Amino acid sequence: MLETGSPAPDVVLEDTDGQAVRLSGHQDDHAVLIYFMRSTSCPVCNRHVQDLIRRRDELAADDVRVFVAVPEDRRAAAEWKARRQIPFPVLTGRHGTPHEMIGLGRKVFGSLQQSGSVLIDSQGIVRHAHGATMPTGGYDRKAITAAVQALRTRGRSA
Repeated sequence: MLETGSPAPDVVLEDTDGQAVRLSGHQDDHAVLIYFMRSTSCPVCNRHVQDLIRRRDELAADDVRVFVAVPEDRRAAAEWKARRQIPFPVLTGRHGTPHEMIGLGRKVFGSLQQSGSVLIDSQGIVRHAHGATMPTGGYDRKAITAAVQALRTRGRSA
């Protein structure tokens, strides 16, 4: 798993349109929050995405762009995004899953995909990194909120 305070990895993911998204490529642009779903069929993860949708104006006001990463392939991700009317870019891996690329591998004998979240600031530094094997623990709303608030404080003192 990524470490808070470390530079964003040079990982290239792909959105549902096939466009490359580089995690380290958002410097001087805006902060990026990526929520890594256990799977598109996970009801708990879908509730977490709905919370992000409800909070999207608040996050946008703090200059945070939200992405959702899924372990499924691009076609399945695009179908899920359309069916659920997800307003955020949905990311998949080009080679392996997005989860594997940042250290959210499968646990418990390789059968349970981890979920989690990563917040990268506009300087390309990881400000929040959290993962969990159980989907109920994969979305730490309080920690995300605190990390976003810290971005605001850092921005005022810069």
